Amino acid sequence: MKYSQKRALTLRLMTALKENGSWCGETHIQKAMYCVQTIMELPTDFEFVLYKHGPFSFDLSDEIGALRADELLDIKLNAYPYGPSLFVTKYGQALMDRFPKTVGEYADKINFIAEKFGARGVAELERLATALYVTSENSHSTEEERANTIHKLKPHVSKEAAMIAVCEIDSIIEESKEIKIQ
Repeated sequence: MKYSQKRALTLRLMTALKENGSWCGETHIQKAMYCVQTIMELPTDFEFVLYKHGPFSFDLSDEIGALRADELLDIKLNAYPYGPSLFVTKYGQALMDRFPKTVGEYADKINFIAEKFGARGVAELERLATALYVTSENSHSTEEERANTIHKLKPHVSKEAAMIAVCEIDSIIEESKEIKIQ
């Protein structure tokens, strides 16, 4: 995939998140991108590591900065306690418009993830994205084993909350199979 197409898909994800109730801070973008790459196999190829608040891509963080520098994204400051929002500029929209075939090919996959994750708070996104990370690394483990792993990795996430996240991510993965077939 060409770099410009990858950027167009990244911008489309941000637009879809906004359309689904996200204030579109970097945490939302990070977690949603991880989920759309992992669950829906979006070929953006950002490398993620498990970090403080779940999966994080330094490459994606750099790309967000580059999108801002190229005026494809802009920032809006929000009232406390919310961090800044990112939004696609008219130049970013023009970039997406240059790749209608690419954006269209992945629209359902991006929209599925945006619908599932857009309106969630950052703590919930952390739990779900971490559950997906643990599930991807330990696909043959039981729900309880994965929940225990999450709790060990993130002691501030209770075992009960980890179990709920594991069950929910399993459900989202199962539901995604219908979208991936189309």
